[in-house]
Amino acid sequence: MSICLGIVEDDARLREHYTRLVSQASDMTFAGAYPSAEAALDALPAASPDVVLMDINLPGLNGIECVRRLRVALPGVQVVMLTAFDDSEQVFESLKAGATGYVLKRSTGAEILDAVRQVSAGGSPLSSAIARKLVQYFAPRAAAPEVASLTQREHDVVHALSEGLQYKEIAESLGISINTVREHVRRIYTTLQVSSRADAVAKLGDERTGRP
Repeated sequence: MSICLGIVEDDARLREHYTRLVSQASDMTFAGAYPSAEAALDALPAASPDVVLMDINLPGLNGIECVRRLRVALPGVQVVMLTAFDDSEQVFESLKAGATGYVLKRSTGAEILDAVRQVSAGGSPLSSAIARKLVQYFAPRAAAPEVASLTQREHDVVHALSEGLQYKEIAESLGISINTVREHVRRIYTTLQVSSRADAVAKLGDERTGRP
């Protein structure tokens, strides 16, 4: 099943580069490339992409606000932020706005496409530093009631997700297969009624630390 991908990037050279990457990927279709948040918000709801590559620093309306508005128009869309620098504050604000993960612009084409595939499969490309910030941000909040219905193994997986581990790393640390990890994540998302790693961490709340 192909991934329908949209691109929001103001740099014409990079926009063309990302467009080429998508056109060469056999498992992806193209939902359009836009030079501004305003243009993307006008066109993307009708295109209904599965994933959007979103530049953080856009002229006019910035990428963070664009994510916030796009998630209202397209609740199921997954957004991967494009950033020139590993700026934890901007990435963190993007995740709070509804982005699923991020990738550095200096990443290879293969790494960028892999990030798109990860979020489409239910993953979230995050560094451990960003994942820790998410846990700290949501720590004062009470755990959602749904958390209590997770199995012990599902708790193990969701804790690993909150640490920023990728599926392969989770599989190795728990001694299970990647397919089993994917199945656990699918059940976790269904139980917690979420659609991304960041949302699952939010629902986890203070259950991880045990604080009231």
